[in-house]
Amino acid sequence: MDFGRFRQWMIAQVALGILRALKILPADAALNFAARLARRIAPKLRRHRLVLTNLRNAFPEKTPEEIETLAAASWEHLGRMAAEYVFFEKLFMTHPVGQAGSRVEIVGQEHLVDLLARPRAFIFATAHTGNFECLPYGATAWGIPVAVLFRPPNNPFIAEHLARLRGAGSEKLVPSYAGSSKVLARQLAAGEGIGVLVDQKFNRGVEARFFGLPATTNPLVPRLVRQFHCDVVPVRSIRTEGNRYRIEVSAPMELPRNAEGEIDVEASCQAINDMVEAWVREYPEQWLWYHDRWNVRKTAR
Repeated sequence: MDFGRFRQWMIAQVALGILRALKILPADAALNFAARLARRIAPKLRRHRLVLTNLRNAFPEKTPEEIETLAAASWEHLGRMAAEYVFFEKLFMTHPVGQAGSRVEIVGQEHLVDLLARPRAFIFATAHTGNFECLPYGATAWGIPVAVLFRPPNNPFIAEHLARLRGAGSEKLVPSYAGSSKVLARQLAAGEGIGVLVDQKFNRGVEARFFGLPATTNPLVPRLVRQFHCDVVPVRSIRTEGNRYRIEVSAPMELPRNAEGEIDVEASCQAINDMVEAWVREYPEQWLWYHDRWNVRKTAR
């Protein structure tokens, strides 16, 4: 094992060790403790500078004090989400999502009923908001399993651990490597559904705006819609009080079309970014600001 891989292994052991230690606590106590710990430790990390830069760029109207408060809240959210991996079964699987006794409520169930009544190819378009990992569990609980496109963590040891957790909630996991679009295309061609996180940075993407700033955007969703004429169903996760969760499902999006009546890929990317921006503005502390969405990491200070 070379030094780089050994370093990744050590980081994974520390991170996963902390998470396993949380198991000695009740779920709510563990989640609350993880949130407080992240709020205390994260501002000392180098990544905190990127969080502050992203927040200042996205909310230029906010004061430095407001930016610091929002950054601390976003780290608290991330700490809580990390601990939620430890209690996935208790939080999301003990009681089926959306049913009596569950911590997760579903708003917009009529759109899921429609998918069940009229089976067809569709795309669940979501973002890194709330605990987005619970969304496949909600779909599976409703009998609408989807193939989920995800980006594995850079640390392979952490990635392996998360893959086992994610696998419990989805029929098929599709890592976002070369060739992943072909796997998703086959799923849609079979008249089935897929789930895509639409707010990830994509260096070879379409030039669009996000919070008024240039942000290359993955054109995968509008291109798939153009090819398969499938619905795009917005769905998001929101963390609510008392370590509870809400899944909101919206009516299918009407993506912009060009003069020939085809899906306008560039305009659709902007429409998708606008949707995610509206979500983030509503609950800004529940988005992952430590992602370098605007490619500013080298200038963060």
